[in-house]
Amino acid sequence: MKIKSINPYTEEVNWVYDVLSFGDCEDQIKKSRATFSGWSSLSVEERTRYIARAAEVLRQSKRVYAEIITKEMGKPIRQALGEIDNCACLCDYYAENSAEFLKDEVVETEAEKSYVTFEPLGIILGIAPWDFPFWQAFRFAVPALTAGNVCLLKHASNVPMSALEVEKVFTEAGLPENVFKTLLIDSKTAMEIVDEDLVDGVSITGSQVAGSEIGELAGRLVKPFVLELGGSDPFIVLEDADIDRASQFAIESRFLNAGQSCIAAKRFIVVEDVVVDFIEAFELHIQELKIGDPMDEETDIGPVAKKECVNILEKILKDAKRKGAEPHVYGEEHAKGFFFRPALIPAASEDMKACNFEVFGPIAPVIIAKDEDEAVEIANSTEFGFGAEIWSADLERAERLAKRIRAGFVTINGMVKSDPRLPFGGVKKSGIGRELSYYGLKQFVNIKTVVVNK
Repeated sequence: MKIKSINPYTEEVNWVYDVLSFGDCEDQIKKSRATFSGWSSLSVEERTRYIARAAEVLRQSKRVYAEIITKEMGKPIRQALGEIDNCACLCDYYAENSAEFLKDEVVETEAEKSYVTFEPLGIILGIAPWDFPFWQAFRFAVPALTAGNVCLLKHASNVPMSALEVEKVFTEAGLPENVFKTLLIDSKTAMEIVDEDLVDGVSITGSQVAGSEIGELAGRLVKPFVLELGGSDPFIVLEDADIDRASQFAIESRFLNAGQSCIAAKRFIVVEDVVVDFIEAFELHIQELKIGDPMDEETDIGPVAKKECVNILEKILKDAKRKGAEPHVYGEEHAKGFFFRPALIPAASEDMKACNFEVFGPIAPVIIAKDEDEAVEIANSTEFGFGAEIWSADLERAERLAKRIRAGFVTINGMVKSDPRLPFGGVKKSGIGRELSYYGLKQFVNIKTVVVNK
């Protein structure tokens, strides 16, 4: 079996790779298991030196890695460069803070001494998507490695070049062999690895269906898991918001990476008093975007990652039209490449797929709300609960509303984006567990209590 890396802009094949068999994976897992003892016995300070070196490697070859991302999944080069910067900052953060985060916690009890220690679990399998091919892999791997685990990466089948380059970063940083390995495998084999009880934990960023299957397998085997499954994030605009600023952030939050992000704003819930002004400002700014060659430094929106994505987006827009919408579509048609022109759906209804489905592409539905109470009700109406944005000049009011939003991450007058310093994850069907920050570092450790008596 083969997998292809295809350039979404040219539609040409970048490279073809052989897929590993289950037997190949078993051999690698044995090697990873043998390596775990030595890696986990290092001090946190020793392990973080490797992580710090990984940051250096990323910065030294930033342009090379960014161009691989762009050639493989169509992300505009300017955004791809930013992705590599973020990965390096992630490494810096854990290199600088992990020793403090993982130190023993003393608890006063009647005993001579009581404390909590944090020990690695073993082999952690990471299943990553293609939208941020380096960031998603590093976000999973760096905390797990720092905690003393060894890692296996099963990346999305359309980004094998990125998957292998991620492994090379850690190799060039000097990590011992088999501490981090990329497995070019299909989803069936990844499921088999979990089902055969070959790993000690699983982290998946992906679809709700895939996450549910992994959660079921891991739960049956009593393995810890983290599920990051995307969302349908609300972007609430109240009547006292700075409309021009809100519309600019709306453009960035919806159309960054051609709208392919689990935490992109996906539903614009605008109170009726300002909806006309918001749509006018939104349309003005959307026409300023440059759509085209993702290798052009000036490009804002490139192609989506796969031909199948175009087909799904077309169906979502057709569904909106069948339900009474009159979408506004921007930009010119492209004869080649997996392009989907940005679309705005004014006065969208909640029964449209554009409003209750995780739309991975540049479609922006606007839902009109009577007031803030209805806006919150609409925001909470989907099965997802990842991120949310609230726009208001009254910060106390906005914070009150933030407490009513069922989401893992709420930003007021700004854009939801992952930050190594802040926990990242959702509620409801957006996922289980947290990545990043102090909390993400503790997802794949044994939180062990030790009590000492005379």
